[in-house]
Amino acid sequence: MRRGRFITFEGGEGTGKSTQAARLAARLRAQGREVVETREPGGSPGAEAVRHVLLSGAAEPLGPKAEALLFAAARADHVDTRIAPALAAGRTVVCDRFIDSTRVYQGALGAVPAALLDALEQVAATSAWPDLTFVLDVPAEIGLARAAGRGAAADRFEKQGADYHGQVRAAFLARAAADPRRCVVVDASGDADQVAAEIARLAEARLALADAAS
Repeated sequence: MRRGRFITFEGGEGTGKSTQAARLAARLRAQGREVVETREPGGSPGAEAVRHVLLSGAAEPLGPKAEALLFAAARADHVDTRIAPALAAGRTVVCDRFIDSTRVYQGALGAVPAALLDALEQVAATSAWPDLTFVLDVPAEIGLARAAGRGAAADRFEKQGADYHGQVRAAFLARAAADPRRCVVVDASGDADQVAAEIARLAEARLALADAAS
């Protein structure tokens, strides 16, 4: 059986990742693909337990290296129990955040050495590398305003200031520029329907190419 396709959504706070991931998953299902929707941190019972520790800020005093280790532990469980089996069964997996978020928040912003992150990816993500990553991009101030408009308490990362989130945005764009075969930057500052249509167009073109090559 042909391996399924793995699509991830990345970007800063308030870029619309969850909304757009769900909309793309629905569109792919309508086209007849079997789709698994998931998220990070979380996505499996073990990883969801770690999610609360990370997003509550309980791990923040331990430092970025400890956070990176916790993210990797959650990812390993997520990949082993949910993502890799779905891909092996030929399903399409759509995930809200994955490896690039760790590289940005703990790597670029937290100064965790690349060699350590490389090693953690070897342990946690070797069997599930994304085929296509959408990097949703909006100015930091717009993203923060959207996040605040949700009405929920700010999590460990949302509570950081505008300068921090400007650096997050720049780091995601740098990640995308370094891997253009996998990553596609999408301007997510406009209407959600227009953004969804652009993502669908890009996904269908990329998936058609990948299917033809396999």
